[in-house]
Amino acid sequence: MRRFVVSLAALATLAVASAAPAQTLKVVMHSDVKALDPIWSGAYITRNHGYMLYDTLFAIDENLKIQPQMVDSWTTSDDGLTWTFKLRDGLEWHDGTPVTSEDCIASLKRWSARDAMGQKLALSLQEYKIVDPRTFQIVLKEKFGPLIEALGKPSVVVPFMMPKKMAEVDAFKQIDDYIGSGPFIFKKDEWKPGEKLVYVKNPKYKPRSEPMSGLAGGKVVNVDRVEWVWIPDAETQLNALLNGEIDMIESVSYDHLGILEKDKNIRLIRGRASNQYVFRMNWLQPPFNNQKVRQAASYALNQEEFLQAGIGDKRYYRVCKAMFTCDSPLASTVGMDGLIEGNAAKARELLKEAGYDGTVVVMPQPTDLGVIKQIAPVAKAQLEKAGFKVEVQPMDWQSMVARLAKKGPPSEGGWNAFGTSWVQLDILDPLMTPFLAATCDKARSGWPCDEALEKLRDKFVKATTDAEKKSVAEEVQRHALQVVTHVPLGEWYGVQAVRANVVTRPVPAPITTFWGIGKK
Repeated sequence: MRRFVVSLAALATLAVASAAPAQTLKVVMHSDVKALDPIWSGAYITRNHGYMLYDTLFAIDENLKIQPQMVDSWTTSDDGLTWTFKLRDGLEWHDGTPVTSEDCIASLKRWSARDAMGQKLALSLQEYKIVDPRTFQIVLKEKFGPLIEALGKPSVVVPFMMPKKMAEVDAFKQIDDYIGSGPFIFKKDEWKPGEKLVYVKNPKYKPRSEPMSGLAGGKVVNVDRVEWVWIPDAETQLNALLNGEIDMIESVSYDHLGILEKDKNIRLIRGRASNQYVFRMNWLQPPFNNQKVRQAASYALNQEEFLQAGIGDKRYYRVCKAMFTCDSPLASTVGMDGLIEGNAAKARELLKEAGYDGTVVVMPQPTDLGVIKQIAPVAKAQLEKAGFKVEVQPMDWQSMVARLAKKGPPSEGGWNAFGTSWVQLDILDPLMTPFLAATCDKARSGWPCDEALEKLRDKFVKATTDAEKKSVAEEVQRHALQVVTHVPLGEWYGVQAVRANVVTRPVPAPITTFWGIGKK
């Protein structure tokens, strides 16, 4: 009798579900999507795409604490060298096959080939071992303090789990199949580059039982379909939202806040995680192959002017000299005295000592990415005041991304410096921060090469207590500012706009995700 009653209840639920109209959420994201492989590409829009269809072993909650996600339980040996992980029940790929230990190990290997934190983990690794289809081990040859933090790395590059067949693709080549185990399924057949991407609810996904928190907890999907509609023009985005043609704009132009705040059908959501503007120089090409010239730039730049030009509204920005962001566990102003305050006189003095010969600084500018497009012209004005010669070259964001991969001189399509922004979740510590990797040709665009900095980052690997981590992080920050891997230019907060009938999470996730969101 008990089984019969349960069956009737299930049928009733099915009948209600089938009778309910399908819910579609139409969203304009911050960028179009050109690359679909979140291990191969470091673009934030590709990372966001990854969170739709892939899952992670661990995830970060709203308090910046790492929590299990695909992992059910884990243990550590007494010597701290053997870590054993057991996957939770019910994990399936979108094609119905089970997620296995083999898949996870292959995914970690591919991720560690591209990610700065993963590369450090690989240096401490002895081997991966399969215990059974749902249990695997990471065996270390030396302790790796932030192991769980690495497996739960929340942003570029995220260690997303992929089927073994896909994870075995060379990490420096893009995959061409997009099967995940996450809460949404990508409709590749409906993808129209430059126009639209479509995701549908994964009916077999089993969320964790814990409440949603940050990127952790139960990923409960409340819509049947999500469409990312690309509208490059901000005015057209605004009108589409006001007219109800779309449900959400992920990154609102700050010029439009006044209009949106007056419309009762629109709700604005301030981002919870900060973002950091940064100035990055190319160590391979003159003039920034000279340390004193890089130091000159760090004195010449002024945070407040970048924030005023890029954001303008003081509710959404703050001056911050902490390399690992203000209000974070490793926040510090060590080594920042006198920097990024627009000291043109000090910058001119350093340029003279460096023997700067007037080499033109070529800076690409992304004209279609509103939140960072002002960095280049503001930097030009500040650097020229200090005695630099600067040329800004406008282009679209995707063209700029392609150009930044080129190591040659500007005359051969290269570059000298550029401005960009990192979300707080990418820059919380010395291993995680992409621009701190000073591994020469293996480093990110800019290619800093500094053995002393790498030794300090290795020292952070071995730090186990919070006090040790804080101390080493300050050493890293001081040295990085001396050799000038990059220059932090202040912090800002993104603003999303949604139609009033869109139900969002009480505490927004630090990265745009679409579980926990519905429509009235």
